[in-house]
Amino acid sequence: MTRRVGPDRGPDFLIIGAPKAGTTALHSALAQHPQVFMSQPKEPKYFLCDDAPPPHWRGPGDQHSQQEWVWHGDDYARLFADAPEDRVRGESTPFYLWSRGAHRRIADALPEARLIAVVRDPIDRAYSNWMHLWCDGLEPVSDFLTAFSLQDQRVRDGWAPFWRYRELGMYGEQLAHLHQHVDPERVLLLRYKELVDDPSGAVDTACRFLGIETGLVTSIPRDNSRSYVEPGWRPRTLGPVVRAGAWLGQFAPPEAWRRAAPALLRHLAGPDEAHRPLLTPQQREQLAPCFADDIKLLSAVSGRDFGDWLSTTSRGSFAQRSTQRTSA
Repeated sequence: MTRRVGPDRGPDFLIIGAPKAGTTALHSALAQHPQVFMSQPKEPKYFLCDDAPPPHWRGPGDQHSQQEWVWHGDDYARLFADAPEDRVRGESTPFYLWSRGAHRRIADALPEARLIAVVRDPIDRAYSNWMHLWCDGLEPVSDFLTAFSLQDQRVRDGWAPFWRYRELGMYGEQLAHLHQHVDPERVLLLRYKELVDDPSGAVDTACRFLGIETGLVTSIPRDNSRSYVEPGWRPRTLGPVVRAGAWLGQFAPPEAWRRAAPALLRHLAGPDEAHRPLLTPQQREQLAPCFADDIKLLSAVSGRDFGDWLSTTSRGSFAQRSTQRTSA
């Protein structure tokens, strides 16, 4: 069982998910607030573990990334050791919302902590998830729908949670399970569109929830989107090199691969910034049935309407949506 993290040792709040739904942007925004202390690294992933090393994931790059997991309780407590007494302490691990085990561990270790969940249209989220891994050279499948269909096989093969394009977007099931362990009054549900359409308002909503002063953070940094990599000779040639490098990275300190990777990824993307395509209405129509029942469940659990996610209109990345909002 995860050891209890006392109020003098652990976080006061967690940003728990979802991946590719704006958690990095919200983390960065709250880190600017003078009454907030955010952990470094951003995603310690502590509550995905049980005071034991993470599972031996076997997907491309998985074993390298696991080196950065903070799984020992004392190491986790040290992330907050330098926090001033007057700051609220937080960390952001977007897989906590997905992980049923994390729900139980958080409830046991942090019975007073507040949790912030950011949810995004699950089809757009899955596409952004694939895009992130594809543009990093880790996703070997150049067609999103094909990669989406491979989830179950990849789970059986032991690939890490970030490869679960469908499952990570089942927020209704996730939130319903979380509420069995954590008082819903301690859970704030934000929409990704709120971060894009009204950044300062979204941050103020989070600040009110955390009991800190509003109006001190007026913008949200751009999220961690990648330069688009067009299918072709570059990913066919350099993709295997990236995946091999990421595999070898498990035998070196994490910073070694992080120093080597940027130059390789620039070559992978090419000299010209390619246009990042939107999902077509046909692609969205094909995927909508995968999420329809869960969207209804999320609406029932949260008391909010998420029916717009069944639209055939793709909303694009943070940058694309922000541009559309500015030009509207």
